[in-house]
Amino acid sequence: MLSTFKYPKFDYVRPPEIAEGRDGHYPVVIVGAGPVGLSTAIDLARQGQRVLLLDNDDTVSIGSRGVCYAKRSLEILDRLGCGDEMVARGVSWNVGRTFFRNDEVFNFNLSPEPDHHRPGMINLQQYYLEDYLVKRAQQLPNLEIRFKNNVIAVTPGEARADLRVETPDGAYSLSTDWLVVADGARSPIRTMLGLDIEGKIFMDRFLIADVVMKADFPTERWFWFDPPFHPNQSVLLHRQADNVFRIDFQLGWEADPEQERKPENVIPRIKAMLGDDREFELEWVSVYTFQCRRMNSFTHGRVLFVGDAAHQVSPFGARGANSGIQDADNLVWKLKLVMDGKAPAVLLDTYAEERGFAADENIMNSTRSTDFITPKSRTSRTFRNAVLGLAEHHPFARALVNSGRLSVPSFLVDSRLNTADDAVFAGNMVPGAPMDDAPVASAGGEPWLLQVLGDRFQVLHYVVDAADLDTARVAALQLLADGPVAVEPIVVAARGQAPAGLRTVIDAKGRIRERYDLQPGTTYLVRPDQHVAARWRALDPARVRAAVARATCNA
Repeated sequence: MLSTFKYPKFDYVRPPEIAEGRDGHYPVVIVGAGPVGLSTAIDLARQGQRVLLLDNDDTVSIGSRGVCYAKRSLEILDRLGCGDEMVARGVSWNVGRTFFRNDEVFNFNLSPEPDHHRPGMINLQQYYLEDYLVKRAQQLPNLEIRFKNNVIAVTPGEARADLRVETPDGAYSLSTDWLVVADGARSPIRTMLGLDIEGKIFMDRFLIADVVMKADFPTERWFWFDPPFHPNQSVLLHRQADNVFRIDFQLGWEADPEQERKPENVIPRIKAMLGDDREFELEWVSVYTFQCRRMNSFTHGRVLFVGDAAHQVSPFGARGANSGIQDADNLVWKLKLVMDGKAPAVLLDTYAEERGFAADENIMNSTRSTDFITPKSRTSRTFRNAVLGLAEHHPFARALVNSGRLSVPSFLVDSRLNTADDAVFAGNMVPGAPMDDAPVASAGGEPWLLQVLGDRFQVLHYVVDAADLDTARVAALQLLADGPVAVEPIVVAARGQAPAGLRTVIDAKGRIRERYDLQPGTTYLVRPDQHVAARWRALDPARVRAAVARATCNA
């Protein structure tokens, strides 16, 4: 047990299928109550879908496991209703430093520009994240969580999937229109269905040591190559909540995992790093290897895979849980439209396409990071050390230093859901881009743009003074809400208030105009997951409706 966290024990409740001797049916069943399964369940339930979430355990994850949660994940968790708790508990940071032996050779800042709501990263033990998500899930009346319910068989069909579930009271059967699989890297359901997962296993071992100590280290990410306290290997240091520090020691493939995790072997490594005078307590120790691999497709009829069940990466760059949370963000709005009869099932193929692209991008970056951190030949080690030696004094070499390219959201620029530009725009908010945040003033009291956006299609239409909107444009914007897929019109303005029936957002510091290259008349169509779908220099309702049809596979 941990000294800084008391593990909750969630109640097992006898399922009604057993109590009443019947089979059950649910519109959506999600398997796995980790960060990704919980995020998926919460997002669907808060948008009105009835959801059953099954998990074979009755507590949160053992050990801190995932640590770093990126800005984009925090923005998604804000929308789910638990971002504030996470940021308040976690350790926020933007700066990372890389050392070669004794010298700092490189540093970066994840938030180089002002006026964003969330930091580049927070560090927070995974058990806290899961605990917050469970508490949020329990607030939703149409979301049922069943702990100690282990799925032992899955039979997929054309119109539904059938499940057999084992409990302390025996087994029962249920069916679902849609099965979302979030049961982790080893995914028993993926194995049951005989589905592929391909990739690379890295021949190296790493020791995780979580230690409790009081230290005035800056809230930064520190990474060492070949430090004097751990020669010829690498070390990573992160501060987490409760004065818990995560230290990762590279061990090499020949290391014996059982021996290396023993306290009598771990403590001398930590003392060599921190000095004999630093007091600390071991909180959690683990030795791990890792893989970079993914399924060929994340969708198999009525069975949909998310998170580690679909793809795995090395821990360098914090791309695991962050990528999985973005899977949920991408999948839920599409699944909801399909379930509501407002989009064809082919829309779910675009989940596999877009998140497959993101998985490939994550695996590529993760593999490159791992190859730089753990060179497998004398030549590659010589090259790496030369880069590190040059980076301290020469900017060109710093771009080659790779201690883990940290998680950022994918720009889905090649998605078939986008409508291509027909005008020239500056900046990064291209079709397919994840949207930048900015400070705003709004009638609803939301102080940030991304707090206004999400869960539905929306149109942002820019004018300098919202009070100057003419009758024709007001009518055109209001008509957008009446299509097969409703679109909420939002007037973005430097000042003024739009007529009744139109929501107005004031660009409080001019950051929206700056980041989205807004000119009077500029119009953006944004997706429910806060990605840009299309943009124009003038409002044309017919073109907006065509872009919505394209973005929902209704074209």
